[in-house]
Amino acid sequence: MTRPHMRAFHFAWFSFFFAFLAWFAIAPLLAEVQKSLDLTKEQIWTSSIASVAGAVVTRCMAGLFCDIYGARWMSAAVLFICGVPTIFTGLVNSAAGLSVLRLVTGIGGSAFVTCQYWTCTMFTKEVAGTANALAAGWGNLGGAVAQIFVGSMLFPLFKWIYSAAGTEKDPADLSWRTCCIIPGLMCTIFTFYVLRYSDDSPKGNYRKRKHLGLMQKPSATKHIKAAIHDHNTWLLLIQYGCCFGVELTTSNAAALYFKEEFELSTEAAAAVASTFGWMNLFARGLGGFLSDISNAYLGMRGRLIWQMLCFFLEGVFVMLFSKAKTLGGAITALMTFSLFVQGAEGSTFGIVPYLNPNVTGTVAGIVGAGGNAGAVIFSIFFRQMEYRDAFFWMGAATSVISSLSIFVWIKGYEGLFFQKRVIPAPSPKISVPSTTNNSRPPIATLEPQAGASAQIITRSYGETDPHSSSSGPVSH
Repeated sequence: MTRPHMRAFHFAWFSFFFAFLAWFAIAPLLAEVQKSLDLTKEQIWTSSIASVAGAVVTRCMAGLFCDIYGARWMSAAVLFICGVPTIFTGLVNSAAGLSVLRLVTGIGGSAFVTCQYWTCTMFTKEVAGTANALAAGWGNLGGAVAQIFVGSMLFPLFKWIYSAAGTEKDPADLSWRTCCIIPGLMCTIFTFYVLRYSDDSPKGNYRKRKHLGLMQKPSATKHIKAAIHDHNTWLLLIQYGCCFGVELTTSNAAALYFKEEFELSTEAAAAVASTFGWMNLFARGLGGFLSDISNAYLGMRGRLIWQMLCFFLEGVFVMLFSKAKTLGGAITALMTFSLFVQGAEGSTFGIVPYLNPNVTGTVAGIVGAGGNAGAVIFSIFFRQMEYRDAFFWMGAATSVISSLSIFVWIKGYEGLFFQKRVIPAPSPKISVPSTTNNSRPPIATLEPQAGASAQIITRSYGETDPHSSSSGPVSH
């Protein structure tokens, strides 16, 4: 892997992948957990709400800390904090314990922000949609792999081992308590490789650059103010809640839904549910790529048209999924709406780097938190309604939210129905030299000042580092 750009790209999505593998390790086993601990549907969904709520605040913090400390250390911290509690999942014995555990492991959702920040620092805005979407899509595969690896492979394997061993306890109960150890260990061990073999940016690690005086010390307060004072941040936050929030909710609900509605076994329900997440293999990358293509032909207006289309069709197919009466029809609708869910996610983060390049991490964190906030709201739907009704209203809300693309209007770019938003230039200051009756006005001379020559700062893939204190040209 070429260092630093492609190596950072692969470390970004691998970190995301392992964090999601650990985060969703218990999702395909919830039916067994419910039976083993004698929990109600409301208690199971309370734990799912805690799981997605865990990253609402930490996603905002992760983005801010990435701006300050770099993506490398933040990725490692998220992996460790998520991985270690996952190892001890088997010790849970109550509804409260399950909710607390899932609240902590939900911090793994912050790996998405570190992933997107990392790719934003390595690649230019023109290809950011593709780079961000590919990294996020492959990272999101962790949720799909958790369904089939834990639910359809590890669970029956350990159940067979405990049955063959002749244990007196229920093999299914012992199996779900053992399964999560493996993804938890994988997540924790990868922490070392992130710290040892990756880089924060094309110019090196933030810590070293600060020590050498090559990087400004960013102000956390200024970063937060710059991000939250832009109305586009909030519009994208709401929309992201209706794509990534839908994905998180579906990942928690799918296995339970197929087991209840179509009377499948735990192993079979997990395998069917995994088809939703496997679409991440290409769908999110495709969404970001088509956003970049739309930008190439129609500018920002093209990105916004694609954004609105993705959200509208996503909502339509979620509603169709809720009405499917056969298993084949349900799987087809599930995979189709997954295509547009991932496409909308890729499209959203094709727009994020344009909002305020100097605080990309903070903006990405806030928008990313919207995904978890949306999942909290939709999870309440599933806690209080029948599954089919919850899916229908989740789809209806998503189609309505697509209209928010109309109001996205970024400085320096056009909107869907607005002309290019011009950034006002500062008025030039004119100084008039003083003269006396007995002296001639001084002759104006033009002398070049150090660093005053016009320069175009480029880098081979990524944007100019907003934290750099150097005013001279940057070479790579």
